[in-house]
Parts: sequence; C-alpha cells; structure tokens
Amino acid sequence: MEQPPGVPVLGLANLVSDGTGISSLKLLCFLWRKFEYRAMVQSTCEVMWIYQVVQLVLSWKLQIAILKHVGSPEECDYLRATAKPRLQVSTVVDAKTGKGIASKVRTSSGMFLSAEERKYPMIQEIEKRISVYSQVPVENGERIQVLRYEKNQFYRPHHDYFSDTFNVKFGGQRVATMLIYLSDNVEGGETYFPKAGSGECSCGGKMVRGLCVKPLKGDAVLFWSMGLDGQPDPNSLHGGCEVLAGEKWSATKWMRQSTTS
Repeated sequence: MEQPPGVPVLGLANLVSDGTGISSLKLLCFLWRKFEYRAMVQSTCEVMWIYQVVQLVLSWKLQIAILKHVGSPEECDYLRATAKPRLQVSTVVDAKTGKGIASKVRTSSGMFLSAEERKYPMIQEIEKRISVYSQVPVENGERIQVLRYEKNQFYRPHHDYFSDTFNVKFGGQRVATMLIYLSDNVEGGETYFPKAGSGECSCGGKMVRGLCVKPLKGDAVLFWSMGLDGQPDPNSLHGGCEVLAGEKWSATKWMRQSTTS
C-alpha cells in the first residue's frame, strides 16, 4: 500500500491499546481502507497537535478510540462561551420525518455553530484536527454541536446513524462521531457503550456492563457508526450517563459518507 503524502505516521504510532492486541498499524490500515485518503496535514503546527495525543485506548471490535488532549483549554473555553447564550433544549431525530423533536430520552441543551462560524480560524483549526484524527475530510463533517448536561440530565443509549431516508440525502449516512469534552470537575456524565465488552463500569453512579468514558476537559472519544461492510453498526449503541454534580460540556462532530456542504 502506498503511503499517502503528509501522513504523520510517527505520531499515530504512539498508541496504547486496551489489551485487545490491536496494533497502531492495523488502525492505520483500517482508516486508509475506509476512506480515500486526502492529504490534510498542511503545516508543522497541525502535525505538532498529532504528537500531543499521548494515549489512544482502542476497542477494535466496536471501533472506539479514546484520544488525550485533542482540544486545548482555550479552545474548550471558547466553545463553551460561544454556546452558552444560545443554548436550546436538545432534540432527537424523528425516524418518520427526519426532523428534530423534543424527547424524554435526551434532556440536555445545545446549539450548532453557524456556517459563518465555521470560517473562524479557531474553528477551522479544530475541524482540521478532527479530520486528521478521524481521516475523514473536513467537508464531510456536519457543523459542530455544543452540548451542556446539568445535574440529573442524560441521554439514553441510541445510535448516531440515521434510520430515516430524509437525512441521508444530504451527505449520506453518518459514519463516525468525534466527541470532545469541554469541562472538568464533573461527577457522572460518562459516555457509555453498552455493547463494548463484558466488563463493568460506573455510569452515573451505577455499575453497568460495557465501556464507560469519563469526561475530561480536552479529551475526546472517536467511534464509528458504520462497519467495515459499509452498513450501520448496531453495536455502536451509546449514551450519556446521568450527571450527578457539576456541568458536562461537550462538542460533537458527526461525519458523513460524502460532503455536507
């Protein structure tokens, strides 16, 4: 396989698995197979961000990666400050109409960055970084959504891929999600994958079977909603555990099969 130009292989090689024995080389091969690679690393600055990823916990079966220090403290604070005055009650996608509706399964508040805000230098840098880590072109990404979960708020387990025909007309199916945590000092609020393994973890103060990711400011979880067969993966089921204390802030980036612009 020919190595694409500009790939920071050494940065991605410094990975730590979760004990499944999956090597960083297999991860790279998987990413290159899944998408036609485009050279997305344009500057030394962007390459340096790759080297700041000090750990990646990989669940190969469900294609879940935990990345440390993806967002800088300044970027996290900026996204929170931008979103706070514009928060609205979060919605879920209605499978029949494809439109967003209020639901008791999701009790957070949130907002989407505008198309104009995507042109801001800081937002462009964040989106480029997400593109480098996920190996999905920037133009395949939806606008970033910023979410806030307050005490007792949660998001029941769900899939990110669409089950309606309306939304797939605009960029195809969702294939991957990058979730960047924007706040610290949160009790509860874990991201929960109930089908990721047979171990137990704490989800909102309750022991559950699966994998739980604790929200830490600047860290991110990357997971795939589409399998190697090109079909939506039901094992990508995930949820947001109940917040017990503090506020959980996050920035979500959904990535599609083709361009969304």
